[in-house]
Amino acid sequence: MSRRASGWEVLKQAKEQVTKAKTVEDLKKAQAVVLPLEMRLTMEQTAEAIGVSIGWACRLRRQFICDGGMRQKDRPNRGGRRRENMTREEEAAFLSPFFEKAGSGGILVVSEIKQAIEDRLGRKIALASAYNLLHRHHWRKIVPDKRHAKADVNAQEEWKKNSPTSSMRSSRIGWVKGK
Repeated sequence: MSRRASGWEVLKQAKEQVTKAKTVEDLKKAQAVVLPLEMRLTMEQTAEAIGVSIGWACRLRRQFICDGGMRQKDRPNRGGRRRENMTREEEAAFLSPFFEKAGSGGILVVSEIKQAIEDRLGRKIALASAYNLLHRHHWRKIVPDKRHAKADVNAQEEWKKNSPTSSMRSSRIGWVKGK
């Protein structure tokens, strides 16, 4: 025998939400509550009717019931930095001495920044965390250019054309056929 469907306390709100839903997600949440209670459908039938998997139908139903029938505006949405070590402002204040040093001709040494973060937090962190911190504040690793800024391309091409090549040296060496 299957369990009795819960959610009777939000059934009235679910019926209202079916008619007033502005998004497909809100409509499906409300239908996931109304169909099993009003039409006595199983979760398999409900999932098929609203076009989702059984697990997803259960999840939508639980979300609607847990929210008390209406979407809570004060509840934070998914995404963001839930496990942040410091706020953005704290990070900017923490990095400012390093940026001032770099601005006056110095360089940023990531291992020093990592050690300073570990001292501040009182625990070990990964090196990638230090790089992520710098990336969030729009700093990047500077690598040398492929070509020098003052290079004369024409002179280089002329030298390539007129320089002795390895083929000229090999022509002076006698080749001996092996046995």
